[in-house]
Amino acid sequence: MATSSSGQRASSSDNSRPPQAVKFARRTSSGRVVSLSRDDEINMAEEFSGSSDYINYTVLMPPTPDNQPGGGSSNTGASGDKPDGPSPYGTTSRFRTESQRVRMSSIGSEDEGAFGRGVGGNASGKLDRRMSLMKSNNKSMLLRSQTGDFDHNRWLFETKGKYGIGNAFWQEDSYDQDTGLGMSDFMDRPWKPLTRKVKVPPGVLSPYRLLIVVRLVVLFFFLGWRVQNPNVEAMWLWGISIVCEIWFAFSWLLDILPKFNPINRAADLAALKDKFESASPTNPHGKSDLPGIDVFISTADPEKEPPLFTANTILSILAVEYPVEKVSIYISDDGGAILTFEAMAETVNFAEVWVPFCRKHNIEPRNPESYFSQKTDPTKNKKRPDFVKDRRWIKREYDEFKVRINGLPEVIRKRSEMYNSKEKQVDMEKNSGEATVTKATWMADGTHWPGTWLTPIADHAKGDHAGILQIMSKVPENDPVMGRPDEKRLDFTGIDIRLPMFAYVSREKRPGYDHNKKAGAMNALVRASAILSNGPFILNLDCDHYIYNCMAIREGICYMMDRGGDRICYVQFPQRFEGIDPSDRYANHNTVFFDGNMRALDGLQGPVYVGTGCMFRRYALYGFHPPRANEYSGMFGQNKAPAKHVRLQSEEDESQPLTVHPDLNLPQKFGNSTMFAESIAVAEFQGRPLADHISVKNGRPPGALLVPRAPLDAPTVAEAIAVISCWYEDKTEWGDRVGWIYGSVTEDVVTGYRMHNRGWRSVYCITKRDAFRGTAPINLTDRLHQVLRWATGSVEIFFSQNNPLLASPRLKFLQRVAYFNVGIYPFTSIFLVVYCFLPALSLFSGQFIVQSLNIPFLCYLLIITVTLVLISLLEVKWSGIGLEEWWRNEQFWVIGGSSAHLVAVIQGLLKVIAGIEISFKLTAKATAEDEDDIYADLYVVKWTSLFIMPLTIIVVNLVALVLGASRTIYSVIPQWGKLFGGAFFSFWVLAHMYPFAKGLMGRRGRLPTIVYVWTGLLSITISLLWITISPPQGATASGPRDLSLEFW
Repeated sequence: MATSSSGQRASSSDNSRPPQAVKFARRTSSGRVVSLSRDDEINMAEEFSGSSDYINYTVLMPPTPDNQPGGGSSNTGASGDKPDGPSPYGTTSRFRTESQRVRMSSIGSEDEGAFGRGVGGNASGKLDRRMSLMKSNNKSMLLRSQTGDFDHNRWLFETKGKYGIGNAFWQEDSYDQDTGLGMSDFMDRPWKPLTRKVKVPPGVLSPYRLLIVVRLVVLFFFLGWRVQNPNVEAMWLWGISIVCEIWFAFSWLLDILPKFNPINRAADLAALKDKFESASPTNPHGKSDLPGIDVFISTADPEKEPPLFTANTILSILAVEYPVEKVSIYISDDGGAILTFEAMAETVNFAEVWVPFCRKHNIEPRNPESYFSQKTDPTKNKKRPDFVKDRRWIKREYDEFKVRINGLPEVIRKRSEMYNSKEKQVDMEKNSGEATVTKATWMADGTHWPGTWLTPIADHAKGDHAGILQIMSKVPENDPVMGRPDEKRLDFTGIDIRLPMFAYVSREKRPGYDHNKKAGAMNALVRASAILSNGPFILNLDCDHYIYNCMAIREGICYMMDRGGDRICYVQFPQRFEGIDPSDRYANHNTVFFDGNMRALDGLQGPVYVGTGCMFRRYALYGFHPPRANEYSGMFGQNKAPAKHVRLQSEEDESQPLTVHPDLNLPQKFGNSTMFAESIAVAEFQGRPLADHISVKNGRPPGALLVPRAPLDAPTVAEAIAVISCWYEDKTEWGDRVGWIYGSVTEDVVTGYRMHNRGWRSVYCITKRDAFRGTAPINLTDRLHQVLRWATGSVEIFFSQNNPLLASPRLKFLQRVAYFNVGIYPFTSIFLVVYCFLPALSLFSGQFIVQSLNIPFLCYLLIITVTLVLISLLEVKWSGIGLEEWWRNEQFWVIGGSSAHLVAVIQGLLKVIAGIEISFKLTAKATAEDEDDIYADLYVVKWTSLFIMPLTIIVVNLVALVLGASRTIYSVIPQWGKLFGGAFFSFWVLAHMYPFAKGLMGRRGRLPTIVYVWTGLLSITISLLWITISPPQGATASGPRDLSLEFW
């Protein structure tokens, strides 16, 4: 190293200078980088003499294409910091800070002399790689080189002298004692983030926020004006309308506030592959270092959830693009049906040819039913010459597979009858003609089915059967198993033919135990999978939601494995549906929620969990806290501080505050399985991000997950069966603090809320190609029952300890508002129903909610309407939804609010007050049997009590329109303003009810007879009631004699 003064550098001649040009740079206080070279001499004293940012710094010149190190010199410094040999950091330069130069001062004089004299020949390469120390009083610096040599400015550090891998600076103590890795292990490739945030353009978001504020202010003044200007002629009408309008403003505020910060996200799959599946010093063979993932599918009734739906879902998961040895699939059959069991066995057999076919030809989607139903050209972008032949063969195999699945019920019935008849004959021979054989259900191997029998008896009924666990597909080999040519089947040469592990699970059920429906089934899968595979991440899917994008799991893993991913509890994917009618009459796509609300929540603490299409961190499901969390205090959560450590309950003492939120206590009671308890720490470690960056906290070393999985043995499987027994959860925290939370029909929302309450974050992953697709009920009755279940769960949340008003300080303020809206939105139905009747009451009475349609009222109404329209248009802009989709959502909000939401409030109040348990109807996946029309179920009219209130609203408003028009036309002094006011709002109500009325008409536009009966009954009742309340003028006490003349 050479310490040179400005005078020494000024006296240096060109021929004493090394042949390679040497460039230097300094950073100004504004952050600009100024290049300085040696080609010319200038006086820089005036500029830098008083500059505090022009300080001494050290530069190590790397061996670049224009700066090759010489090999002739072996002379080194006496105690040099850097040897003359090849740099262990490859060709990357490194810059030192001022503090690091203190320990180099001992060799300064020797290097200074070398620099001052100038060295040529073989010593020139050595000199180029020496370190130069420059001082701020330089009077001679060289300008930028004009030779076009290698530019080192890009290597200068930019943030406190620290960069990531592949950049300019790395601390001397950067060697990680835990991982055994240093800078040199990663210098061959730059560090890349796996995900990034894509903010909504300010040109859209800023006006959106401004309009929200404007509308909020206008609403405040409007409501104040309404309160100060009552309608003295109809105080009852004015009072009802004021109460409803105040509630609607409050409800709108709860809905719009969490939408202030919507964001988009993008994942880098190439970076994921480069980081986890490329050759490196810790992974010389380029094997996958990705974490394992367990996929859960839940089903309960093969009659309402046909096995063919479930089979196609399983096939799409078996063929997913993820390391085969890292994927494990579990299906929970909560009904214990042999039909589901044997359908899964058939599915695995067909998967042996379907999965390699998908890998060979890169098939999308990998659900065979959806793939063969596509209307597009199947040969598009297919280049293999045998594709057409392979597709034709696999299509025939799939058709045969469907026939086998459809014929399973008959096969099982005949087999059981055959075995039962044989047992009956044997029993008759033993008992001299008397037989007492029960009608058992038999498996293909000639043994009794341990689950639910076709003719249920004790120990073999839906709520009373043994636990069942069957490994359908064994644990795959750690290395790929390549196929071979086979003339009778397909040519799978060079194609990995392995299948992921697949297990059938049916938990034990016994009378007297509360099995907690779907939440209990999912918790049983969590425990069984922890014993068998223990994947650190869990993907939860419904049986009718299949993987539409084979790279979806990889995109979700990007968020979990990125820097800061250890704080993410789950990644929620949007729900997309197939089989919806083109007009989406009942807003089944629900895009306003999935593309609007959920995207907005992603900008806060994360989206809510919606029950399917969600990738969980197993450690977070166990009820533990994130490694880092924040607490928010103040009225609006404006004060942010790192969360304090919460100790175990056994460690609590007097110093432990008594105000600790229950959700912040650490879980302790997981059951009596030692094997399960040991798996917790393993799952937590394997779920950590890769420690490949100085800013990655709580990471794991690269290559830690390259060890192959051990094959399953009998004790392990026996332990897995034990943890799915019905008694295992006794005296544990399962369902309370651990796993899926019990006590609500919408266990999904509660489970996600509890995680957010502990300080975890969630992420919303919208992929370019839909990640998953499923089915949704397009029948009006089924759709309303589905909404009823969701709304009932929200009411339960509001009246439970999960009310966000009682949340911990780790929940952000706007996230708390969003969860509060989830619990309170069904109560809007009370005010909505009343408000839907207000136009009719106005027309009946000849009054209006205001005394007259004056200028202030109309101006307020205009501003509120225009701002709402503009806000909706901007929301459509940043969310990507269509105007028609937004309008369908508004229509169904009124339909569902006046029917299902109202009933949900009543049911919720009955459960809270009277303790009446609520039962819900399982959403059927089957459609109407009409081969010619896939939307046949849309036109099926199935009467339900949920129709009563919407039908009443429609009939009352139609009758009111006729009565109001007749009254105004035949009155002596017509009050057209009040008629137009009432008629406008009546048409507003009827426009929102149009899809409901259309659904009642069926396919041919014919109304059911019950509709005519209801219409006539309501019309007569309303007319008689109104005559009684407001008798015609001129009527005497003896009765209205001239009623026909004086009624109007």
